[in-house]
Amino acid sequence: MLAQMSTSASGPAPALPDFDAPTALKALLEREGLAMSKRFGQNFLVSRGARERVFEELHSDPGSAVWEIGPGIGAMTVLALESGASLTAFEIDHGFARLLTGIFGEREAFRLVEGDFLRTWKSERAERGLPRRIFGNLPYSAANAIVADLLEEGAVPQRMVFTLQKEAALRMAARPGSKDYSAFSVLCTSACKVRLAFDLGASSFWPPPRVTSTVVVLEPRPDPVAADDRKGFSAFVRSAFSSRRKTLRNNLKAARFPLGGDEELLDATLLRLGIRPDIRAEALGPKELAAVYEGLRARAL
Repeated sequence: MLAQMSTSASGPAPALPDFDAPTALKALLEREGLAMSKRFGQNFLVSRGARERVFEELHSDPGSAVWEIGPGIGAMTVLALESGASLTAFEIDHGFARLLTGIFGEREAFRLVEGDFLRTWKSERAERGLPRRIFGNLPYSAANAIVADLLEEGAVPQRMVFTLQKEAALRMAARPGSKDYSAFSVLCTSACKVRLAFDLGASSFWPPPRVTSTVVVLEPRPDPVAADDRKGFSAFVRSAFSSRRKTLRNNLKAARFPLGGDEELLDATLLRLGIRPDIRAEALGPKELAAVYEGLRARAL
């Protein structure tokens, strides 16, 4: 991990790129010897109106500690800094990190952490604490892993705002019994209130992606499910959803989830909770699944 902290400004700030003009951004990348990476899912949000709408959802206050995941070349970064936030930006692309340092490095409120967010954020939290806000235009290939890692580790600040592929957003907010309901839905809705704010079409980005994006807002639930053992509960839920065609009972047995392989204990727990042995996991809400998990744990002690 490479963490860079800005120093006091000693002259006029560098000129900002024209974040609204794809031709200007293309010329900037060519001049800096940089290229867009499909691996990192890089698409710049070139619609000024869209950027402002996204940032408004963050409800950032002056002086608030904010994390930005995947700033790219800083189109959203500048909004955060202009709002008075104390911003830590996590950027995996070395070339973009160099460009960000050139643009924002002299601003006292800007801090850059270079590297994979999944490998760097825990150290940053240990050193400086969890911020009040987290936002980012998440790469589609890593969005689920990023959100899941934060939630499983109990890293739930006052507000998170993410732009991600619409299909992933629908899974985050899905309710029991719906076609999008999954283990990821349970993890998200058990820890947070999840709201789908608005969609962003491909024309809002450059290069335009082949999918629709959705802005998702997450706030901590006042009554989170399995808050004392979120990681264990999440592993249990993944086992319960491992095959949508199988029953909850058979999935837990097949996955050899700890305690799930004890058929007598599993059957007794389901019976005590009034849950049919032939029910599928997607028919149960987070609280019901947590009751099964806690029941298995309690009976095994």
